[in-house]
Amino acid sequence: MNKRFISILKYLFFLGLGIFLVWWSLHQIPKEKWGDFKKDLATANYWLVIPVFVVLALSHLLRALRWNILMQPMGYKPHITNTFFAVMIGYLANLAVPRLGEVLKCTILARYEKVPAEKLVGTIVAERAVDVISLGIVFFLALITQFDVLGAYGTELFRQLFENKRGSFSPLRIIIALIVLLLILLAIRIWFRQFSHLKVVILAKKILKGIWEGLSSIGKLKNKRAFILYSVGIWGLYIFGTWIGLLATSGTSHLGLQHAVAALAFGSIGMIVTPGGIGAYAYFIAKVLEQNDIPFETGFANGTLQWFAQFIIVVIVGALSLLLLPVYNKKKEVPVSL
Repeated sequence: MNKRFISILKYLFFLGLGIFLVWWSLHQIPKEKWGDFKKDLATANYWLVIPVFVVLALSHLLRALRWNILMQPMGYKPHITNTFFAVMIGYLANLAVPRLGEVLKCTILARYEKVPAEKLVGTIVAERAVDVISLGIVFFLALITQFDVLGAYGTELFRQLFENKRGSFSPLRIIIALIVLLLILLAIRIWFRQFSHLKVVILAKKILKGIWEGLSSIGKLKNKRAFILYSVGIWGLYIFGTWIGLLATSGTSHLGLQHAVAALAFGSIGMIVTPGGIGAYAYFIAKVLEQNDIPFETGFANGTLQWFAQFIIVVIVGALSLLLLPVYNKKKEVPVSL
């Protein structure tokens, strides 16, 4: 079984998961609530797609500027236009095949800016490492700003997990869970040592090493302040864009930035779980809004609209970038006549 076939199977699996979540979410809506779901979609303010478009386009531009900073220590300074085109084409490619965009945007810069593709891999790892940390901060902010809701929800889940059949708290279950966790960690450690020759272990070590090296490379940047500001700006715009999206449906228009933070945190999980976040993005947003007394059908309608807006933006800007990239670079190569 070759790698391409395995990649196709993985993609089909996660695409199937996304389609299943769409089906499952729709079946979570009671029959008597279908009218409300359709009404939320029919009465939504679709004009808000325009400010969301601007906000997300700015976040992608900041991402391109941040990527350029990561290339500077290697002695490369690509034109920001080419970097932006590469970022958007990468997002477009990810809609078709997850992670293809990471390879493609490196290939584009290697072709048009003469930056060796293999040297760009480290910058991609660094970006992903920073994004993971940023998402962790967003989750922390969500917990702080909505502790009364998310904290209670988490406590309830924790209580249900560790209560016995009579409904009372069971310390024994916690002890068993901790023992199992320690055994898993011990098994992983032994596995890494005893089976270090296996391809899976070698790959896992490379991934962990790559993440560490990516984070370490940030400390060597000359323009650390700009890198941090761009990172804050990217996620700040994500939060702002999500809040504008909440204004689109009447049932969620009264929600504030704290709700947008929580929606972004959980919605981002959906973007990771399925290709392009299909099904999962709207489902997770609906579930977190449900904790704020928003009916599931209303939250799912809003999450669907927000997902569709992001999808359309990537398709339009990505396709334009694909068309304009060769045109821009052709003009660049034309000699100036004196």
